Amino acid sequence: MAELLTIDDVRAAAGLVDRWVLRTPVLPSPGLSALLGAPTTVKLELLQRTGSFKARGAFAKILSLSGQARAAGVVGVSGGNHGIALADAAHELGVAATVVMPSTAPARSVELARASGADVRLTDGLAAAFGLMDDLVAAGRTLVHPYDDPIVVAAQGTVGLEFAEAAPDLTDVLVSIGGGGFAAGVATAFHALVPGVRVWGVEVEGADAMRRALADGGPVDFTPTSVVSTLAAPHVSQLTYDHAVALLEDVLLVSDAEAARGSLTLAETQKVWAEPAAGCLVPAARAVLDRVGPGARLGLVLCGGNASVTDVVRWAGWSRVPGDGVPHVGAARAERVHRVRAVRVAERHAEDDLPVLREAEVLAEEVRVRGQRRLGCCAQPQ
Repeated sequence: MAELLTIDDVRAAAGLVDRWVLRTPVLPSPGLSALLGAPTTVKLELLQRTGSFKARGAFAKILSLSGQARAAGVVGVSGGNHGIALADAAHELGVAATVVMPSTAPARSVELARASGADVRLTDGLAAAFGLMDDLVAAGRTLVHPYDDPIVVAAQGTVGLEFAEAAPDLTDVLVSIGGGGFAAGVATAFHALVPGVRVWGVEVEGADAMRRALADGGPVDFTPTSVVSTLAAPHVSQLTYDHAVALLEDVLLVSDAEAARGSLTLAETQKVWAEPAAGCLVPAARAVLDRVGPGARLGLVLCGGNASVTDVVRWAGWSRVPGDGVPHVGAARAERVHRVRAVRVAERHAEDDLPVLREAEVLAEEVRVRGQRRLGCCAQPQ
């Protein structure tokens, strides 16, 4: 069994990264409170530099390295956010970085990592990405693992430290799980500072590495199938598994579509641009309330917000059931409303000639053509 972290480890990590990362806001959410029927507070970690909590672990690990280890250059594997954070931290600290990503990683993540100067290597799948990372470490690079590292986990725990200090009356805290380091760190901080708190992990179907590990009695390899790439770890580690067993109330499971609808709910109620990795907490919160009954005070850690306009339109397409983030209209109308909004966004930015949204301009044309077909419109001769 791995040695569990303590609040002293988390506080030490906080001192290490304090000048490099943001203390993100902790706010009550009237919209979510009304929707869920329970007082709900959110930690807006998606406002962190690089758009996710991963910046904390990346900075902490590189700052802890010896001069020789830094000179060798760092390497990490990522489905998106760890790669962006590692590239940013390495650039800021003057260290060469290699980021290995599967070819299915979001294009925006690849672009952001390269923009920070990282050497990005793309592989055919996550298993191959982890394999290449291991090869580069064997060749002399210094590993900055996204979750299987006590320093990284302690640094991710600083999110929980800040949240617990700002909202000590919470009874139930929900945290997303990919490889499990984030949940391990947050749970460590909360259990030390808020006696009796329940910390719940949340996964999406097809990216449920921790639930599989809990069912099997330890980490197991599998091939993720979820489209929520930032949670799609092919396994958890012994370190994160042991923390989950010791500190989590349970690990809840939601679908890709539920996670996407949760992101739209957060956009409408909290006015934030959240990934489905954070959106999955909304349906999971309902499940928690069903289990714990009245009197709960919820805390949701919104972990990341790296997404493109195309991503948001895609999520809207998945949200075919009235409810989360969608007005109470028919499914076809709900989809059409979101598509029309996407066209308007793309057209406005096309007029401004902003290159970053050229992808949206192409999408707008595709949406316009499909809309004409659906509504039986006749295209004008060209």
